[in-house]
Amino acid sequence: MERLYLYDTTLRDGQQTQGVQFSTAEKHAVAAMLDDLGVDYIEGGWPGANPTDSEFFEAVPKTRATMTAFGMTKRSGRSADNDDVLAAVMNAGTPAVCLVGKTHDFHVKTALGISLDENVENIKASIAHVAEQGREALFDAEHFFDGFKANPVYAIRSAKAAYDAGARWVVLCDTNGGALPHDVRRGVKALIEAGIPGTHVGIHTHNDTENAVANSLVAVAAGARQIQGTLNGLGERCGNANLTTLIPTLLLKEPYASQFETGVSHDALKGLRRVSRMLDEILNRVPHRQAAYVGASAFAHKAGLHASAIAKDPSTYEHIDPALVGNSRIVPMSNQAGQSNLRERLTQMGLDVAKGDPALQRILDRVKDREAAGYSYDTAQASFEVLAREELGLMPKFFEVKRYRVTVERRRNKRNKMVSLSEAVVVVKVDGVKTMSVSESLGPDGSDRGPVNALSRALVKDLGRYAECVADIHLTDFKVRITNGGTEAVTRVIVDSEDGQGRTWSTVGVSANIVDASFDALLDAIRWKLVRDGIKDGAAL
Repeated sequence: MERLYLYDTTLRDGQQTQGVQFSTAEKHAVAAMLDDLGVDYIEGGWPGANPTDSEFFEAVPKTRATMTAFGMTKRSGRSADNDDVLAAVMNAGTPAVCLVGKTHDFHVKTALGISLDENVENIKASIAHVAEQGREALFDAEHFFDGFKANPVYAIRSAKAAYDAGARWVVLCDTNGGALPHDVRRGVKALIEAGIPGTHVGIHTHNDTENAVANSLVAVAAGARQIQGTLNGLGERCGNANLTTLIPTLLLKEPYASQFETGVSHDALKGLRRVSRMLDEILNRVPHRQAAYVGASAFAHKAGLHASAIAKDPSTYEHIDPALVGNSRIVPMSNQAGQSNLRERLTQMGLDVAKGDPALQRILDRVKDREAAGYSYDTAQASFEVLAREELGLMPKFFEVKRYRVTVERRRNKRNKMVSLSEAVVVVKVDGVKTMSVSESLGPDGSDRGPVNALSRALVKDLGRYAECVADIHLTDFKVRITNGGTEAVTRVIVDSEDGQGRTWSTVGVSANIVDASFDALLDAIRWKLVRDGIKDGAAL
């Protein structure tokens, strides 16, 4: 099998994503995740470009993967030895250095304002400087595919200059993300035919036409042996090639699976969804539900026809076993569901209900009635489970909420600034004992986190013998939708929760009052957690 090398640029190119800014500690955490996953190269950033990147390279983590510093070729009028920007990259001391340079004649003349020959000399001198110091040199051939279209002779000449000067990898970049698969195939083949072996050719694509993954696979088919990308497809504008999609495709799909080996093992692949979720957690981003392979909906089967077939053989409607990437199958419940969907979903919940059991129809009727009133169980699977267990008589009554109150106060703080403060009071009855809990919604920075946050904190503050079990719940997302207009509008709230075990679940509440709807969703979240942790009347099931 041929070796295919995976180069991750989440910490550099991924940081160009709008709204993304890694701290140094977060960079170290992501680097550890990538190393455990098994990528071959980790691009840590651009030393000297910003304080965070500089700090990262001052205490660069030790990884099995080859740590790489990114920079640019030397500037005109300076030698490679005397260019301070290049020196900052070299001083990072990484075993590999990736330098970006122009390969499109338009950019050389317009952006750099130098001659085509001078640009080629800058590339040669810079790559030679890296190689002479015993570092692995990579050349990022910026705008290669646009340059190849406009002036193929010059694009190839620039790339060959880097290879001849000692570049281990010449990485062809679709910098603007506008290339299509046939463009990539022609460019890669032309470069290999010009004398650069495919074992020295890499591909770096952007997703501006939704072709980044396809372009990367086409480049491999054409002979390239290094793929660059980012976790979850992070990157400037529309993002980079998504390694979270590419890695399982390379390991599980033909002809790649039998032709190539990578540094990612099949055991590591089973942790892919967890890695994807951990990155979203670090960035405080809501995971993309429909992400290929790792999304919450990647193996969701809503149609009754699909669910019926899935129950007989999952391969009827699944292209891989979801467990191979750490994901799981979901059969959502909705007003389109039939008994096949329902029985499959109940089986996944660990509930074996016989075909023809009257409870099945009761559950279906209740789902349809509630969805007519504004509920949605497509995404709120935990709320559906609570509903089904109630109809089956399998839902313990852990505690009773006697009453609650939420107030929002607008007042001046010590700095004489107007601020909001939410306060919630919840009275619960556990084991015959009533307890009143009060909580404010202040965050660590003193800001108001809102009435729902105050309610959530007050609710879990004192649940008696259940308190320890629910202490690790935290809300990851909160979505509100008005299901009909006018003065009698109904509000639907979806709450996404996560616990210390990494489990995630969604619950729904509906009311004309947004606070009531939120509270109902919170109650379902806690009750689902208690059931899933094996709690029944205060004892393990």
